[in-house]
Amino acid sequence: MSAAVTSPAVIPYEERLRANREWSMDEGDRHFRHDSDVFKAMRKIARRLEEMGLPYAVAGGMSLDAHGFRRLTIDVDILVSRESLRTIHDRLDGLGYLPPFEGSKNLRDTEFGIRIEFLVAGDFPGDGKPKPVAFPPPEEASIAIGGLNYLALPRLVELKLASGMTGGVHRMKDLSDVVALIQARNLPEQFADELNPYVREKYLELWRGLQEPIEGPDRD
Repeated sequence: MSAAVTSPAVIPYEERLRANREWSMDEGDRHFRHDSDVFKAMRKIARRLEEMGLPYAVAGGMSLDAHGFRRLTIDVDILVSRESLRTIHDRLDGLGYLPPFEGSKNLRDTEFGIRIEFLVAGDFPGDGKPKPVAFPPPEEASIAIGGLNYLALPRLVELKLASGMTGGVHRMKDLSDVVALIQARNLPEQFADELNPYVREKYLELWRGLQEPIEGPDRD
């Protein structure tokens, strides 16, 4: 097992949340005001990537927020190219960021303790095995929202579906994220036409399920 290289002085964000209930509750409030340490770390890494001229797209929970579904998250997912990832480590390791262990593709922001997880264009979501849906080049799959680049909505949904379909129980939340996006954005059935055929039927299954009436003993 590789030895951790994160400085002992850097307290991981998730540990801070567990250690101080009052602070974590306040941090949750700040998150929904877009002023939590996660938001600060996201803006900081995006600024650094822009300064280096590297294409990127914010993904994961922070991209969900940008597209209308707000939920708490403890890290920042960033889509980059494999070449950009090498540049990022060459220029940022030890300068405000540290890898969690030697050889990791990810970094931790030493100011905020936030984990920065990099998704690499060409890799595959979910189980990591080859499939018709892969992480796309960020410059071809991003949209500017509020001054930052995020995964465009069709690509975000597409990747979430592919991950949930193949990632087993550990990635089932990706499917619930798509359900939440359909509800938050009132996405139509025809949105399926913007998705890769590999995930289209799963989208339609979720969409149609949401149209069914809710039945149960507590319903009139």
